[in-house]
Amino acid sequence: MIVVQWSALGLGAAAGTLVSAFFFLGLAYGMRSALQGENTIATLAVSAVLRIAALLGIGWFVVTQAGPWAFAGYGIAFFACRRIATTIARVPVQAGGAK
Repeated sequence: MIVVQWSALGLGAAAGTLVSAFFFLGLAYGMRSALQGENTIATLAVSAVLRIAALLGIGWFVVTQAGPWAFAGYGIAFFACRRIATTIARVPVQAGGAK
């Protein structure tokens, strides 16, 4: 029987939720900046590299400190946040950006 380390799973989930929230906020900010700026490709590329490096770097740190169950929690939290972010992004915006 596999013994689940709930504390490591919870730690990974907490860290994953926090990092993923910043990841998707950074994505929104990067997209907005890129679409309003002149150098769209460079802005998107730099944004992606920074966000991915931070996500993987912090994830690597969490896993090395807390083990494989933290990795599972981190991954589950990322996909849960991704689901929430894509659901929010699909909400239609009225013409002109009015609320």
